Amino acid sequence: MDTKIMNNNIDSPCKSITANGIGYPPSNGPNSLQNSYAHHLFTLGPTNSTLGSHVAWRLVEIGVTDVFSVPGDFNIVLLDDLIAQPGLNLIGCCNELNAGYGVDGYARSRGVGACVVTFTVGGLSIINAIASAYSENLPIICIVGAPNYNDYGTNRILHHTIGLPDFSQEL
Repeated sequence: MDTKIMNNNIDSPCKSITANGIGYPPSNGPNSLQNSYAHHLFTLGPTNSTLGSHVAWRLVEIGVTDVFSVPGDFNIVLLDDLIAQPGLNLIGCCNELNAGYGVDGYARSRGVGACVVTFTVGGLSIINAIASAYSENLPIICIVGAPNYNDYGTNRILHHTIGLPDFSQEL
């Protein structure tokens, strides 16, 4: 299955590129990420925007009007940006599995869906619903919060972890 990861063509915002190595930058040199799609990612949309407001703007641009979410401290800033986006509505869910199956149904009826959950407990709880959607080739954008960049490498044990200073359990 090819996974659509983003638009790489400014003139045609509805066309997406595909890749089999989602999450991996191009491998043709240290600056290739900056010179390829990252430039387009941060130059599209409103000027002076945060990453969260950019994500919100792009979700609306691809046709998402509702985002299924379970609020948590590792995604609350993003949720604030999503709420502020005109044309985007947050659907609060009781738990991650409900959000996952809700976005599954939404993607089936609307063509694409999005959900937002928090770090570790959220990402691990939604995994069954996302795996089910993946097996059906449904286009779902699942955004999982994460600790602040400053927390990585500090060897601190944070809440929403399994009690180890390793933040890669979800990977």
